Order: sequence, then structure tokens, then C-alpha cells
Amino acid sequence: MHLSTRAAGTVSALALSLGALAAPAVASPPETPKKPGACTQQQAKVDRATAALERVTAVFERQQAKVENEKAAKSGAATKGQLRAAERRLENAKDDRSEAKKDKKAQQMRLAKAVERLATCEAEQPEQPQG
Repeated sequence: MHLSTRAAGTVSALALSLGALAAPAVASPPETPKKPGACTQQQAKVDRATAALERVTAVFERQQAKVENEKAAKSGAATKGQLRAAERRLENAKDDRSEAKKDKKAQQMRLAKAVERLATCEAEQPEQPQG
């Protein structure tokens, strides 16, 4: 991957993460009250992992769309030079998509592990009577 692509990816990820912190989520469910106990940290990790998965999924979808656009551009190439350039762009787009797919899979695994830790924590907590 080229340095400029990595730099652009880093800048966009930073912008997305800072944008998410600055503006409240519109479609987010109402916040549940914090649980008194040790599981609040695990719940926070699950929330962060879920937000990160949403960001990574958005990146993957953009990369997938870019691959589709480059395929269309390749089929519309008129000269050999345009065809070679379109093939290079398509290969780069496929590489970026592959990397985004790996990142998405890794984040899904992180989220699954965080959910597992939260479930374990909640199972270890004694039930408190309501009232």
C-alpha cells in the first residue's frame, strides 16, 4: 500500500472518530443506565468495539463501491493505454478492499470477544433483587 493511501486512510479515520465524538448519533438507541458494578468497563468496551465496527464497515462498503466503479471504467476503456491504467486502478482498489475486509473481520472478532467478556462478567455478578 502506498504511503499517500495510508496517510489518507489515517486522516479519514481520525476525522470520522472525531466527528463521532463531536456530534451525537442520531439513530442511536436511548442510553441504558450504567450498571453499578464491575461490568461497566466491559460494557464500555463493547460500545467502543461496536462503534469501531460501524466505521470499518463503512470503509469496506466505500472500497467495494470503488472496485465496482473501476470495473465499469475498465470496461469503458477505449485504448490500450487507458485499459492498462484502468487495470492498475482496479488492482489497487481490490487491494484496498482486501485490506478493509481483513480489518472488518478483525474488528468483528474483537467485538465478539468483548461481548463474550461482558457476558462472563454479568454471569459472575450475583443477582440483585429489584425493589
